[in-house]
Amino acid sequence: MNDKLDPPNFVKAQFPGKIITVTKDEDVSGAMDLLKNQRVIGFDTETKPAFKKGEYYAVSLLQLATEDFAILFRLQFLKDFETIKILFEDKSVVKTGVAIRDDIKALQKLFHFTPHGFVELSDIAKERGMKNFGLKGMTEEILNLTLSKKAKLSNWESHDLKNDQLQYAATDAWIGKKLFEKLNPHH
Repeated sequence: MNDKLDPPNFVKAQFPGKIITVTKDEDVSGAMDLLKNQRVIGFDTETKPAFKKGEYYAVSLLQLATEDFAILFRLQFLKDFETIKILFEDKSVVKTGVAIRDDIKALQKLFHFTPHGFVELSDIAKERGMKNFGLKGMTEEILNLTLSKKAKLSNWESHDLKNDQLQYAATDAWIGKKLFEKLNPHH
């Protein structure tokens, strides 16, 4: 969507914290340590878009966000998913986002885990009788912010991600956390 068409009363959402990109197995544990003691983590993935029938790409990027950190795991460079698996199977930590079922299935093609603690925000929106079930619409309806989706169809497998891709990826995961907190203020 063209950002010029966004309603003028919405401020563009932008992740305010530190973005950490993980491209080496030896950096995964240290990055995961930043998520310790978090009760709610924003969750999202990105995959290189396929434009031809039958074309398929593995998930390229896993985004996990807190208020202070967005950790972007470049999955095509990693082989050790054990600490990520532990988090994904931890029932005490909420991992939340929109359209997460497909994200989980795509990640399970890379490494096996039994998902626990994942919360689909669109299910909550439907239960509450809201109008919007997508991330952009929910962000506008609940947070009075808008999301830029320009980077969505970019190449998530390129060797170096551009700043707009990093910001987009971090913001999408972080917004999942913000929406969950707004919809569940007593969690």
